[in-house]
Amino acid sequence: MSHTLSLKLRIWRQHAPESTGAFRDYQLVDVSGDLSLLEALDQLNDQLIAKGERPVHFEHDCREGICGSCGFLVNGQAHGPRQASTVCQLYLRQFRSNSTLCLEPWRANAFPLIQDLVVDRSAFDRLIMAGGYCSINTGQASDGNALLVGREQASSAFETATCIGCGACVASCRNASASLFVAAKLAHLGQLPQGQPERAHRARAMQEQMEAEGFGSCSSNLECEAVCPKQISADWISWMNRERR
Repeated sequence: MSHTLSLKLRIWRQHAPESTGAFRDYQLVDVSGDLSLLEALDQLNDQLIAKGERPVHFEHDCREGICGSCGFLVNGQAHGPRQASTVCQLYLRQFRSNSTLCLEPWRANAFPLIQDLVVDRSAFDRLIMAGGYCSINTGQASDGNALLVGREQASSAFETATCIGCGACVASCRNASASLFVAAKLAHLGQLPQGQPERAHRARAMQEQMEAEGFGSCSSNLECEAVCPKQISADWISWMNRERR
């Protein structure tokens, strides 16, 4: 049987980018420990709407740890204290009753705030547009087994392809670097035969766009790796740096 608990939610509220933001405290009483944190915010919003108050804005979509849209800081940690998970996979039973959860948006110049816990992550989209794709004209689709890819090669490429673009790496880096995100995208395509023709151009274009967007340089403190919900290794950043040479 599920246990219940009470929590104080200290949430960053900011109506618009140009307005002044501040933390506001809310109380949830006797809520099920089986609720995810996003479901708890849904419940809080129901209460706020019933009172005629503005609900808390936060991003979400799949709620299965796949889409990468739900990220924010929980007590100063990207996606909260649970390793290898997103906010939507964070359940209230992981917290003690009567504890305080401080929720705030990603803090990075390249991720300007939109409202409350929502930030604009379109800088990631522009990084992908700069080179995170294969533009080779292959004609008609060939047989799936015509282009051989070794098992270890495919497994390594898939490891980096699991990146969901949530932005936790940026929010956790003291320099707000997107190095892990860019490295993952480069390593995904750069390890496969299909990505070889544009490999050098892709590495230059994406790293130049990263600088143009205002992301900082790698801080080398490996916080990006620690908070990545897909546990992508920071070793790929070194691989990325060699790609540009």
